[in-house]
Amino acid sequence: MKDFFLNVTRYPRYLVAFGLGVANSVFEPLAARASNPVTAVALIGAGVSGLISLSLVLHAMVSTAPVA
Repeated sequence: MKDFFLNVTRYPRYLVAFGLGVANSVFEPLAARASNPVTAVALIGAGVSGLISLSLVLHAMVSTAPVA
C-alpha cells in the first residue's frame, strides 16, 4: 500500500512539470517576438481578446437565463 501512495504522489509533480514545459514552449517564442513594439501591442491585444472571449463563453455556459 505504501508503494501505491508513493506512486500517486508522483502524478501532481508530473502534471506541474508538464504544464511548465508546455508554457515554456509557448511563451518563449512569444517573448522573443515582443521586442518589436508593434508585435508586442498585437500580442497584448490577442491576449486580452482571448481572455474576453473565454469569459463570455464561460458566462454563456454557466448562466441560467436564456440569451435572447
